[in-house]
Amino acid sequence: MTRSKPPTDRPFRSALITGASQGIGAAFAHALPPTTDLLLTGRDGAALAQVRDHLIAESGSNNNGTNGRSVELLPADLSTENGRTAVLDWAQARNVDLVINNAGAGGFGPVLEASLEDTRATVELNITTVVVLTRSLLPGMIERAKTTGQRAGMILVSSQLAYQPLPLLATYGASKTFVLAWGEAFAEELKDLPVDLLVLCPSITRTGFGTRAGFRLGDLPGAVAPEKVAREGLEALGRRRVHICGLAQRLAFTPLVQARGLATRGLGTVMAMVDRKNQAAP
Repeated sequence: MTRSKPPTDRPFRSALITGASQGIGAAFAHALPPTTDLLLTGRDGAALAQVRDHLIAESGSNNNGTNGRSVELLPADLSTENGRTAVLDWAQARNVDLVINNAGAGGFGPVLEASLEDTRATVELNITTVVVLTRSLLPGMIERAKTTGQRAGMILVSSQLAYQPLPLLATYGASKTFVLAWGEAFAEELKDLPVDLLVLCPSITRTGFGTRAGFRLGDLPGAVAPEKVAREGLEALGRRRVHICGLAQRLAFTPLVQARGLATRGLGTVMAMVDRKNQAAP
């Protein structure tokens, strides 16, 4: 992976990237400027080490860092409570100001043919982990942003599947629908605070997800490069709340994204009024 220039000029000091051992997560690690320290987590420790080695090779460094940056690794299974706790403790101790919630998984096939254990793991990883990490890390990120004057950043990786139920990827698609709706609503709640929240909706991406999900043909048809997804995500952060990857897809989805955005802002105003009245009630 290579970068001709950083896709964002935001001065993030430290970034946590989940699912960083390959695909979109690894692409984010390569796309971030070399001034950003990296905390990379994923289930495969050996693959994480390879990502770190590639970063070192790109920079010409011969140690654990690249151009003075720190690159730390923490293998963890974020579909478990223990894994989430370990990553949270690790990230909170390092005062991250950018979090990229990228880790995700899902199985290809009918719901009734998937094991309950695998289905629950998908929900835990794709939904619970996103909520827990975001809710736990944002308060500290916001307070530090108020002190430094630099805005914090949060990227939630959803999917274009979030807009359309898809048989044979039902649980995965529905979990990404949650991330989209939750992220849109949460971004409205955060509008007056020094943090930018982006819901990133890639199309089918060359990440190996298809193979891991049980799709025997390998990558799903029409897959795009993860480097493109990461670059678009960093460029969109702070410019919009939802970003659809790919020009053709963006043109197709824009009316829907805009309509949802207007509705969310309108409902946000109404609900804020309701909340004020609720708090004033005896």
